[in-house]
Amino acid sequence: VISVVSPDSLPVRRLIQDAKNAGRMIDVSCGKKTKSVLITDSDHVILSPIQAETLVGRLEGHPDADDGCDDED
Repeated sequence: VISVVSPDSLPVRRLIQDAKNAGRMIDVSCGKKTKSVLITDSDHVILSPIQAETLVGRLEGHPDADDGCDDED
């Protein structure tokens, strides 16, 4: 994983669309709202329903990081 970013900016939305067109997008949001986008060194783009801050905490080795998800989504 090269970076974890928010999906809100126009450049990130373009990156997602380009990856989708090229078959390099992986959607693991399971129908929930995308809250973060992971960009990998293999140019894959992964859409996640977990907050970016939580993912970064987990990647840094903090398994108890709060995911900020509500069961009501």
